[in-house]
Amino acid sequence: MTLKHSQSLFQTLAPAGYYVALRVGYSFPEEEMNCLNQDWIEEYTQRGLFVHDPSMRWIYGNQGAIRWSELTLPDPAGVLNLARSLNLSYGATISVSGGADCGRRSYGVLFRTDREYEDRELDEALQTLKSLHSRAQRGPSLTDAEAEAIRMRADGLLLKQIAAELAISESAVKARIASACRKFGAKNAIELLAIASARRLI
Repeated sequence: MTLKHSQSLFQTLAPAGYYVALRVGYSFPEEEMNCLNQDWIEEYTQRGLFVHDPSMRWIYGNQGAIRWSELTLPDPAGVLNLARSLNLSYGATISVSGGADCGRRSYGVLFRTDREYEDRELDEALQTLKSLHSRAQRGPSLTDAEAEAIRMRADGLLLKQIAAELAISESAVKARIASACRKFGAKNAIELLAIASARRLI
């Protein structure tokens, strides 16, 4: 299943918005699709609700699909009530892990305003997520020189230390890291390290 077809399907299943994170390792997803309500994003972020969200706790303890109305985990921060107040009345969460990408998890949250999710819809969303989770990561690759510079940076070496170790100029090290940043759309070396680590390139 292509990414474009999957996005179209999620838009149909979640007309009020959705978020899908693919192959999450320690903390960062390799890929994500964010079509959430902007008000929800702002409130959720400003109030730091990720660690209090019963849906997120369910994701990391389960696989499958569940309607938000069926969640029984505590919700002391009122995440579910916040969703309802923003007219995200009916939510669902899907989660998969294992398979060929053992140790990584993919998950999604879906919203409707009109009615509860049907079993058929939850199954369709879950099967789509499973397909995306097992799909090979496509994208740019690093040269050996770029990967070496990034690995050394990840090990905590400074640019001048990397340059000395590789017997090249500091500007050459910067050029390798800048090239890798451009390939992956990273704004800086820190973001590049996160992306490269998530994609298991270093």
